Amino acid sequence: MTSVFAHITGSGVNIPERQVAATIALLDEGATIPFIARYRKEKTGSLDEVQIAAIQAYYARLQELSKRKETIYARLDELNITDSELRKRIEDCWDATELEDIYLPYKPHRKTRADAAIEKGLLPLAEEILKQRPMRLPSNEEDLQGARDIIAQRIAEDERSRNAVRREFSYSAVLTTKEIKNSKGQSARDEANGVQADKKENYRNYFDFKSPLKYIKSHQLLAIRRAEEEGFLRVDISPDTEKALDKLARIWLKANNDTSYQVELAMEDGYKRLLKPSIETEFAASSKEKADKEAIRVFADNLRQLLLAAPLGQKRVLALDPGFRTGCKTVVLNEQGDLVTHDVVFLHNLQSTRRIQELIAQYKIEAIAIGNGTASRECEQMVKEAVSHLPSAIRPQIFVVSEAGASVYSASKTAREEFPNEDVTVRGAVSIGRRLIDPLAELVKIEPKSIGVGQYQHDVDQTALRESLQQTVESVVNYVGVDVNTASKHLLTYISGLGPTLAQNIVDYRTQNGGFKSRKELLKVPKLGNKTYEQAAGFLRLKGANPLDNSAVHPESYGIVERMAKDQGCSVAELIADEEKRKKIDLQQYVSEETGIPTLTDIMKELAQPGRDPRGETEEFHFDEKVHHIEDLQTGMVLPGIVTNISAFGAFVDLGIHKDGLIHISRMHGRTLKLHQHVRVEIEDIDLARQRISLALSD
Repeated sequence: MTSVFAHITGSGVNIPERQVAATIALLDEGATIPFIARYRKEKTGSLDEVQIAAIQAYYARLQELSKRKETIYARLDELNITDSELRKRIEDCWDATELEDIYLPYKPHRKTRADAAIEKGLLPLAEEILKQRPMRLPSNEEDLQGARDIIAQRIAEDERSRNAVRREFSYSAVLTTKEIKNSKGQSARDEANGVQADKKENYRNYFDFKSPLKYIKSHQLLAIRRAEEEGFLRVDISPDTEKALDKLARIWLKANNDTSYQVELAMEDGYKRLLKPSIETEFAASSKEKADKEAIRVFADNLRQLLLAAPLGQKRVLALDPGFRTGCKTVVLNEQGDLVTHDVVFLHNLQSTRRIQELIAQYKIEAIAIGNGTASRECEQMVKEAVSHLPSAIRPQIFVVSEAGASVYSASKTAREEFPNEDVTVRGAVSIGRRLIDPLAELVKIEPKSIGVGQYQHDVDQTALRESLQQTVESVVNYVGVDVNTASKHLLTYISGLGPTLAQNIVDYRTQNGGFKSRKELLKVPKLGNKTYEQAAGFLRLKGANPLDNSAVHPESYGIVERMAKDQGCSVAELIADEEKRKKIDLQQYVSEETGIPTLTDIMKELAQPGRDPRGETEEFHFDEKVHHIEDLQTGMVLPGIVTNISAFGAFVDLGIHKDGLIHISRMHGRTLKLHQHVRVEIEDIDLARQRISLALSD
């Protein structure tokens, strides 16, 4: 196992072996990434979640590699190959590509031209030709061709050949794309399925495209691969052929005679027919994997920012899901987000304005949430008109809320369980209102891919995407922490150590017992044992007799805080309330074998602000009142906007016209934007035909 730790350390993870070993030991014990990062800093050397996740991912790959080795050993046994040197190479190999190269000559495959030639007894001839000594060659061209087929396959399967060609691919591979056309010069895709103008327009930049593979952007590659799958493009990845053949010649050509000429012919054939396509497939896969990782990283970053959006908090909310023909579905939610009543109001209707005023007054509404979909601006205008006639003391704040994924939620099993007697329109409006109260608590109910904060999510590796997004949600939920007495089953599911079953058991227990009085009471929940309690307790909050239960201080550290309070001659509650007493604490006095300065420092930070929500506060935002449609825009205008999505090439901004504009990365002036950030942008270009708006970040 030591060699595995060392391999992870030297693999690009770049973390000392001791820390890697300690982290893997914790993971093998069932500890979660959030728990390890937050509460086991002494053991890991204060590794963060990103580093721990990298170790976990690489460790998983090495475990898969170990399984692959077992398959290879079984194949060698089947072939009665007992070469101890070969087996030692396999045992010591921890690189997937190298392992497959070692195994390639023994790997089962369909019958090849070389196999047919061997069956004809041409292997001895091929062996003699490979020696490149002067010899009388057979006059039978068929025999020579068979010998060359054997040599071509041997060259193509040789590790030295494959590594030489790989190096050339790394240096000089160029990705080239061409539009697929028929003999008449028409798009083959158009001929087969009719003109698909919108899709073709998306790929027009790639109809005659060429770029060094190592410089191509992730979003370009993913777009090209999608266009290839949809039948618009033919894609080729090739290195400099002459240089690749020259590298092979240095390995295989040993003389300058008739036999070496045969080897050269075989080498060129083996490169073109076998080796180049094989390595091209490798590089196509590795470049796609690299592009996937970048796209998934951007998606995960966006999701994290969205989940960390500031909550309004427990306030009475009126939420509207705008609509023209069917009206605006309107719901009233209490401070806990429970549905109180619902109605429908119609745009440009005096009676609707009055109804909004009635609901505000009757239910003492403190904030209004309006979905940002179709008719959003018109709905906002109606609500503003209604609110403007109310006394200033009871005017609620107005917020436009992203409704991405609300329709997915409203038709989901989760929504049906929550509101079995309401239709999808009511459920959607409730989701919009709850997103204002607590975005995290509501968004965890929706599959992350449906929230609409990434690009090419259907083109990337779905398993990798799902794992990354799941990890992101878990990270955010545990970073924020949840109130165990109010959190939904869906939110509790993501807490470290829990899952759907235990989350439901917690909800059932608090329903039957009137809520938890202390963290220790969690141990009474069915199937929640000591190990799970250790993993989960620090991330669950509750207001009880012990003030530490409403903090991120882990129960295992309560004794330390109690000693601190005793040493200062006060209670724990008094220590939390008195900054001067905390300043007198010498952390070195509390260092032990299990608890070091990193954990003690975290404890002190938490005592200063116990249970603090790290998400900040919600801010009101208003679009420009004069702009409602793309036709209202003019170049040079400077307008307020909200960042709705971030990609590798720029940021999309909602201007309140139902069509986002794009700030290309080159027009961000070196600034980094965040999802839902309020910005001011300048209109640089308007393409009405393509409905595209180019923006620049304004100072």
